[in-house]
Amino acid sequence: MKGRLTLELAVGTFMVVGLLCLGYLSIKLGKVEVWGKPGYEVFAVFSDVGGLKNGSSVVVAGVDVGLVKSISLEDYEARVVLQINPGLLIHEDAIVSVKTRGLIGEKFIQVSAGAADGIIKSGGRIRQTESAVDIEALISKYAFGDL
Repeated sequence: MKGRLTLELAVGTFMVVGLLCLGYLSIKLGKVEVWGKPGYEVFAVFSDVGGLKNGSSVVVAGVDVGLVKSISLEDYEARVVLQINPGLLIHEDAIVSVKTRGLIGEKFIQVSAGAADGIIKSGGRIRQTESAVDIEALISKYAFGDL
């Protein structure tokens, strides 16, 4: 009886540890934030985000420094909220652009560093934006001789 109880306890412990590991991997690989990500939020307004999605990367000099937290429509323009890692300061004259990885790759936000003395505080707005380039429109203009 004692050997059977020990075996059941070992199997139960193994199952609990396995389920905890599965839950941890699901959260990490799914990029789900359970307790929220540290950092601060800023926003920018674009005329066109061209397929940008929540969770897309925010990049400075090729390094991921945050993510797109939300995208909403405000006065017929796209309001994009960016979650920026703590320790990174964005200058008031920084430029944010919607870029594409490759020809038809995923969209991301690129922040070009500024040199102004002022820093954008949490909840602040990045004023200088560049919307996504519409590749299809460029190809059709080229194909039909409008360029």
